[in-house]
Amino acid sequence: MTLRDLKPGQQGKVTSISTTGAMKRRIMDMGVTPGVEIRVVKVAPLGDPVEVNVRGYELSLRKDEAAQIQVQM
Repeated sequence: MTLRDLKPGQQGKVTSISTTGAMKRRIMDMGVTPGVEIRVVKVAPLGDPVEVNVRGYELSLRKDEAAQIQVQM
């Protein structure tokens, strides 16, 4: 399951990040690392961006970035 599949209010634990290179580095620099709890706060009407709460702060991710983050509920 990916972060993109979660609905507002649901949360999960990041298990892996499926991308490589600069995108993976950018996602990890924002605090989204394997083992961290992440909760979907809201999703924009057209699905992009997705607002999540990670490590106590709000973060907006594009839906293609959210699709690269594997989570376990």
